[in-house]
Amino acid sequence: MRQLTALDAQFLSGESATTAAHVAGLAVLDGAITRARLIELLRERLHLAPPLRMRLADVPFGLDRPYWTEDPDFDVADHVYESIVPSADELAAHVGRIHARRLDRSRPLWEMHLIHGLGDGRVALYTKMHHAAIDGVSGAEILSSFLDLSPEPREVEPAPPATPTTAPDVRDMLANAVNRALSQPMASVRSLSRAVADLDAIPVLSALPGARRIARAARSMLGEKPVPDLPSLAAPRTPFNGPVSSRRSFAYGSVALADLKYVARTFGMSVNDVVMTVCASALRAWLEERGSLPGQPLVAAVPVSIRSGRTGEGRNQISAMITPLATDVADLKDRLTTVRATMNAAKRRFAVSHTTWLNDLCSALPAVLARATPAVFRLAGLVTPGVNLIVSNVPGPQVPLYMSGARLLAYYPMSVLTDMTGGLSITCLSYDGNLDFGVVACPSRVPDVWQVMDHIREAMTELVKLADADHLDNESAPEPGNGGATDIRPTAGTARMRPRPAPTRAGRTPSPAR
Repeated sequence: MRQLTALDAQFLSGESATTAAHVAGLAVLDGAITRARLIELLRERLHLAPPLRMRLADVPFGLDRPYWTEDPDFDVADHVYESIVPSADELAAHVGRIHARRLDRSRPLWEMHLIHGLGDGRVALYTKMHHAAIDGVSGAEILSSFLDLSPEPREVEPAPPATPTTAPDVRDMLANAVNRALSQPMASVRSLSRAVADLDAIPVLSALPGARRIARAARSMLGEKPVPDLPSLAAPRTPFNGPVSSRRSFAYGSVALADLKYVARTFGMSVNDVVMTVCASALRAWLEERGSLPGQPLVAAVPVSIRSGRTGEGRNQISAMITPLATDVADLKDRLTTVRATMNAAKRRFAVSHTTWLNDLCSALPAVLARATPAVFRLAGLVTPGVNLIVSNVPGPQVPLYMSGARLLAYYPMSVLTDMTGGLSITCLSYDGNLDFGVVACPSRVPDVWQVMDHIREAMTELVKLADADHLDNESAPEPGNGGATDIRPTAGTARMRPRPAPTRAGRTPSPAR
């Protein structure tokens, strides 16, 4: 049996009528894949991805965190859907509608949607899985189970004999709940003491009067060494912060990884620092267009994996760095320099701090009180942003991958929106020479999510120009990347394609059907 961790359960508790807590991704594949073949592939390799068989077993009255148990009625086909879009221009809107729908908790918490109608022999595959079951790294592991290094599918060993995972019976669940309730006060004290030591690095709490002084005192009481101070993490109010609606919109695109590396080499920084600068520049441009640029920098939460090695199971093992984004810096080169400095400060602090503050905060709350999370998030969204948005950069393979013989052209990751983190998230994944961006928004907060994606492209182009100018000034000009941005990576001999929706939308997209 396996019980959800406090952090896993928090992703369940955080769901509401306007918040769906699943992570997802849109794969674009060059080649024909049928629903029947996809189901066959999943059945053949299901044993490589155990979380796909698991459903929740709730403790009566919500007295304790749920358990994972194998679904006795599980059938892969019940989780695979098929639909058709009129054209590639309608793909993003169609995926946005699917992404807005919450998963059915009475079944294993995942779905796949095979989408036809893109033309040029391509199909799309949208996959979502609940954040209670996976984090970004374990999600990538599950996806890799169904991918191959060549068009010829690899041989997979059959599933070894295994004992089904089952939850305790009701009496044992209640007994465990009582034991946890008795030990909860001491566990909460331990968790809170660790969290207070990082009080100045936690959203919202870091803005409390004396937060830095309290954190220093807590570290001293715990016998810990001093840690580097962080800049102010108070997030300003923006148009995309505040309570979100239940709707979601989506935009996607890619930039050349060679360009990111070129800029990183030129200015002596990491590729991730360049990614953060691209996002800062795009957000600054979007806010300036609306006359809503705050005088202080936006604050981003950057998820960080604290996983060590492959686990073979789900379970969230993540923390987050909270960092300013330098959106208040007008000059591009100065912005680049500021982002590099703030990211270095965040990394230095993270390296010597508790990496478990996120789980500690969740562990400090009894399971019954955790159910109030949606109301707390809603209130926080009305009063003050916890952070302005989440920006996540996931490293991926730099070789072509295939699914059932179809080449994976790009994979656009998608994340969660909440009242506390705002109506916009930017997630990217590096794959086969490109960095693929997925931008998710609440259309009530961000009316045209494609403008954000356009500004990401423009920011990358401007950074390449800045690097070119720096090399010219130094009379040294290494060969840069292509300086541009593509949305779907072309195969050899084909033209680049930009799947920006047409100014006038086509008719209603058919709903997914099994």
